[in-house]
Amino acid sequence: MRILIIEDEVTLSKTLSDGLKEFGFQNDVAANIKDGEYFLGIRNYDLVLLDWMLPDGNGIDIIVKLKEKSPKTSVIILSARDDRESEIEALRAGADDFIRKPFDFEVLTTRIEAKLRFGGSNIIEVDNLVINPEEERIIYDGVEIELKGKPFEVLTHLAMHKDQIVSKEQLLDAIWEEPELVTPNVIEVAINQIRQKMDKPLNITTIETVRRRGYRFCFPKGA
Repeated sequence: MRILIIEDEVTLSKTLSDGLKEFGFQNDVAANIKDGEYFLGIRNYDLVLLDWMLPDGNGIDIIVKLKEKSPKTSVIILSARDDRESEIEALRAGADDFIRKPFDFEVLTTRIEAKLRFGGSNIIEVDNLVINPEEERIIYDGVEIELKGKPFEVLTHLAMHKDQIVSKEQLLDAIWEEPELVTPNVIEVAINQIRQKMDKPLNITTIETVRRRGYRFCFPKGA
């Protein structure tokens, strides 16, 4: 799972980044809206920790754009504001949660896990295909399909972003803990495993290759 932290307090953003890595979350850090939008343009995120007040604007203002691009991405607003009206404003703007500063890190990680569990990483159902990320299970027409590890994660990530073309670089960043240490060929291997172990035996097509751009989840064919 990859998280984007958009926070201008250097000490806090470093604490968040280091702490989330210890919990097994990959993350990127942006100190302002401009940098945050840059990361959102090149990578897919499961969750965004978004500060309310940033040097170049109001974090609330980018929620709509973020949700339009990735509806399943959860957004948690971090704010020093402690009034009821601000929380309501954030939630109405599209935020999935609102946490007041200062906060307990364990409480934050628990709420992050809850949002990922019930938000971006929940069960995916498309026609007669069911993908369960939590249990690493795939069921097609009531029959369980044997697909594990990175191929399963690639399929799941593409299915979660089914309306998008996802590049090899984006897949590497989202799934591999140290993407800079592997070559893009591992994506081709994973895609081939999906096609050999799932698509071919079931006579279906789940992923299409978009030349020079990446891959797109296309089940059922033509979706």
